Amino acid sequence: MPLDPEVGTVLAVAKRLAREAGAIQRDRFETDIDIQTKSSSIDLVTEVDLACEKGIVEAIERERPGDGVLAEEGLGREIPGCEWRWVIDPLDGTTNYAHGYPRFCVSIGVERSGRREVGVVYDPLLDELYHAVRGHGAWLGARRLSVSSQQELGLALVGTGFAYDVHRSSRDNAACFARMLKVVRGIRRDGSAALDLCYVAAGRLDAYWEFKLRAWDVAAGILIVEEAGGCVTGADAGCAPSDGSSVVATNAHLHAAVLDRIREA
Repeated sequence: MPLDPEVGTVLAVAKRLAREAGAIQRDRFETDIDIQTKSSSIDLVTEVDLACEKGIVEAIERERPGDGVLAEEGLGREIPGCEWRWVIDPLDGTTNYAHGYPRFCVSIGVERSGRREVGVVYDPLLDELYHAVRGHGAWLGARRLSVSSQQELGLALVGTGFAYDVHRSSRDNAACFARMLKVVRGIRRDGSAALDLCYVAAGRLDAYWEFKLRAWDVAAGILIVEEAGGCVTGADAGCAPSDGSSVVATNAHLHAAVLDRIREA
């Protein structure tokens, strides 16, 4: 099926803006940057987050003035009833970035009439650009992505993460982590939900789950997993919440088993 011309334009803009923001991140990585806190001592924002978001949002306002924008640091503008809405995490993995830990990315998801249509995630250090368009597959550069074929949970490598309120909330994912640790080959916690989702799409992870994310964390990654043949739901097995409140993404073969472990915890 040929790509709709406007979808192609949106995809091209999203790719370009992701690369431009990634270049800022790459240039400023492991340099002296201003770091501040938001909701807690582990919820960070840096001047690089703000610079990346400013560049992305200003470009969208200039090139696509009728589109709405939801962005993590609050520079976007919502437009009720708009056809296109951009959901942006300018630097997913800010804590990693602030500590010089090389796991972070730019995440840009674009909705059309309320449905995920385009997803772009860019890892600037590895120069890996993931993208997906609804009905047209998921890609890493020129390579079409496909989830893993693993059917045994005991042989699976899975990912997860912990919310910013982990120090003060009893709903902290610790029980799920402990339960999963006993039944899988290994667990990775790398601090970037968008990259974790892309790794499920690429078959690098067999499954991933997390709670208390936000829309900008998952807007691009969910579509990339789905277009790679994976399954994404909420922890209750219903549709994956667009607000990221709970996300379970797998290669589809392991989905029921992963949900069972989460429920047991």
